[in-house]
Parts: sequence; C-alpha cells; structure tokens
Amino acid sequence: MLDVRDGERHGPGPSGRRGPGHEGWVQGTDGTDLEGSARGALRVRMVWEARRWWRYQAERFPLVAHGLLIAAFSISTVSYSTLARGAGHPPALGAVLVACGTAFLFFLQLRIADEWKDYAEDCLYRPYRPVPRGLVSLGELRALGVGAAALQLLLALWLSAALVPLLLLVWAYLAVMSKEFFVGGWLKAHPVAYMASHMLILPLVDLYGTACDWRVAGVAAPGALSWLLLVSLLNGFVVEIGRKIRAPEDEERGVETYSALWGGGRAVAAWLAALLLTAGCALVAAQAIRFVALAATLFAAALLAAAVAGARFVRRPGAWWARVIERVSGAWTLVLYLGLGLFPLLAISK
Repeated sequence: MLDVRDGERHGPGPSGRRGPGHEGWVQGTDGTDLEGSARGALRVRMVWEARRWWRYQAERFPLVAHGLLIAAFSISTVSYSTLARGAGHPPALGAVLVACGTAFLFFLQLRIADEWKDYAEDCLYRPYRPVPRGLVSLGELRALGVGAAALQLLLALWLSAALVPLLLLVWAYLAVMSKEFFVGGWLKAHPVAYMASHMLILPLVDLYGTACDWRVAGVAAPGALSWLLLVSLLNGFVVEIGRKIRAPEDEERGVETYSALWGGGRAVAAWLAALLLTAGCALVAAQAIRFVALAATLFAAALLAAAVAGARFVRRPGAWWARVIERVSGAWTLVLYLGLGLFPLLAISK
C-alpha cells in the first residue's frame, strides 16, 4: 500500500533529482523504501510524476476549466466559419477535433512561455509558484512545449498540409511575444500596449481554428471572419483585465494588477468598456450568420451580471467580488463563443 505525502516545499538538489521531503515523494506505510526493488521503484516513480504534474496543472493550467473554455472557443470558431461561408452542413468532425486539440496546445504553450518569461520575477516576488519552488523545472516545461508543437504539426498534416503555414505564423508570434518583442522595458512602462501586444495572439489562434474549416475546404476565408477575429482580440482584454482586478488586501508586491495601476473603479470601468465593445462586435458577427436575436438576449443577460458584479466591487472592493469578476469574465467568454458558433449551428440544424 502506498502512502503519498506532501513534503516540505523546496527544490531539487544540485543533481537536479528530487527525493524524500519533496512534494509527491512516496514511501511505504511501514517506512520501507519501495525503491528496494525495480518494481517498487517504478511504482514510486509513476506516482511521484503523476502527483507533481497533477499539482502543476491544478495550480497553473487547470485542465477541466481551461478545457471547457477552449473547447467552446474552438468548436465555435469552426462552426462560425462553416456558417459564414454558407456551407449548409455542420463542420467535419476531423476539423473540430484538430481545432480543439491544437488550440488547447496553443494555450498550454502560452502558459509555458509565461513561466519562462516570468521566472526571475517569480523567484523574487512569487516563490510559492510551482517552478520557483521546484515542483517542475523550466527544462521539463520546455520539453513539454516542444512535444506539444510536434503534436500540433502532426494534427495539421493529418487534416491538411495547407494548415502548416498558419501554424508557423502562430508559433512565430508566440516566439517573439515570449521575448517581449525585444522591447520589454518599454512595454512594461506602457501597460495598455503590453496587454494589446499579448492579446494579438488570440485572433491568430482563432484564425487557425477557422482555417480548419475554410482552408481545408479549399475556399477563401469568409469576409465575416474579420468580425470574429476582432471579437477574440477584444475579449482577450475582458479576460485579462478581469483576472487582474483584486481587492486592496490581495495586492502583492511585484505583481502588477490593473486595480493597483488604475485604481479599482477605473479598472472596473475599463473591464466593462471592453465587455461592451466585445458585445457590439459580436452582434455584428452574429448578424452575418443571421443569429442576432438570440445572441443579443444571451449577451444582454451576461452584461447585466457583469454590471452587477462590477458595481458591487466598486462599492465594496473585497476579495469575494474580485473573484466574481474573474468568474464572470470566464462565463462571458463561454456565452460569447457558444452564441456565435455552436448555438447557431444547432438552431440551423433543427
């Protein structure tokens, strides 16, 4: 029987190996070292690896929460492309699967790039995060990112080699973005420009998802896609601002939030403005696929919830309402993409 216990939070030794006392170390309940046998060593290794990677995803890339949003995003982008070009049928299953899988791996690569980019600051100001405290290493994350890229390439080649140039485009932007476009100091001094430069990758991911439909079909991109790409860009602002609004007592030294930079009231106003702009562009996108009535109803309900959450935070800026704002941003994203892709497709299919 295995007894899996949390150890003290400290990183690997000089050899880079982790052992007793590190998070996820496993020993027998009777104190016997299971590494005394090859079979025991394998069991120890498997449980240890599973535990630390499971903890990493729980802290930095929650598979269920992220997976649901990314699936909604991807299914809707492919569906929107199908509807916008008047295909008259649902998107192919292969296109949906490749769009979902590739988008999921894109967002994983974004997380990995952030771990590399923020490592020095995390060690200084946020040593509790998984990489600084030694749960996983940057080298392991780099290998994971390369493996994800290899899988993305295989998926693209399986569906259509015509997707490869767009895949390379997203990779190229991600690469220069991870280097802060070689003007990191200037971007840090201009928070809005910093945010905009990083949000631009979202329309590229969106473009790739839609290309799993129109490019594979061998037709030109529908003109209405420009509105969908703009929606993705603006919604990036919604999510980014929403997750960086904090109560005064939760602000951390060395962690830049919009509530700290602009003040809680202005940060909420910027968040609501981004929501309204996103909703406006989304309605134009919905009009292009003749689904504006239900989309407007869905968006109005979500905007009302956002307005209530924002007003409550401004009136009483506590941690609870800050978390509500972040969750409303996620719920809005889900409603937004379902209202532009999956729901219209289901309505037309009936």
